[in-house]
Amino acid sequence: MNQEQVGIKTPEFVSLQFQLAGLGSRTAAFIIDQLILMTANILIFVVLFVLILGEPDIFAVGDINSLILGITIVVLFVINWGYFVAFEFFSGGRTIGKRWIGIRVIQDNGHSLTLLSSFIRNLLRIVDSLPTSYFLGIIMIFFHSKHKRIGDLVAGTIVVHERKAKRRKKLSPIEKEIEKKGLTKDDLKMEEWALKSIEQKDWNLIKTYSNRLVQLPLSERYELTEQVAGILLPKLGLEVEGRINHDLENTLLILYLILKEEWEYEL
Repeated sequence: MNQEQVGIKTPEFVSLQFQLAGLGSRTAAFIIDQLILMTANILIFVVLFVLILGEPDIFAVGDINSLILGITIVVLFVINWGYFVAFEFFSGGRTIGKRWIGIRVIQDNGHSLTLLSSFIRNLLRIVDSLPTSYFLGIIMIFFHSKHKRIGDLVAGTIVVHERKAKRRKKLSPIEKEIEKKGLTKDDLKMEEWALKSIEQKDWNLIKTYSNRLVQLPLSERYELTEQVAGILLPKLGLEVEGRINHDLENTLLILYLILKEEWEYEL
């Protein structure tokens, strides 16, 4: 009835295979998120209670209390709905619950979730929750071949398990080179917008560069580094002019480490 694996061919003709997240894992992630939101809601109500009781004459300041209550309702709506949109977009399709369980939301074409897709799928939680307790959404996830609820169908998204590439016991040549240089992901600070601008073709380029680098003669290595740096770094808001080749090479290798966590899946 339900398929557990889905194959996706991206617009760049790269074939990816994902393990679909079923009702159990999605429910577990949702419960964790709801517990977090419940805690936030309780804290907000406690603050509201303190503010109202703190007034010397509650009935004399009814207008003020009404204003506080109205603001609280708006804040609660923004937090409870915006939580999912913000985390899914800015955290690679993962709320805190999804990250804990090890699942994420992606687009049907295998690309990272867009703001519009996240907005649509979470707006339609209202429909999925009908008639009560997410009944319609649960039924859809259980019976749909790709475990989609209505929000996923309209937004063009799927929820998959995160299965990153396993580190080999024996380091690859590029891993040895990175280890020899002592490079880590923390050596390069990147803005969120820069990471969001990375596309599949950019990952393919940096991956190919990193895998070929140690096999090239020194002169060709320098030339390849300048070419790839000239393509990728300006796109990420990083300077190229005036930097020595060794510095550019290190930057590209650190970029490879950062993007590998996001883009390299176990197929």
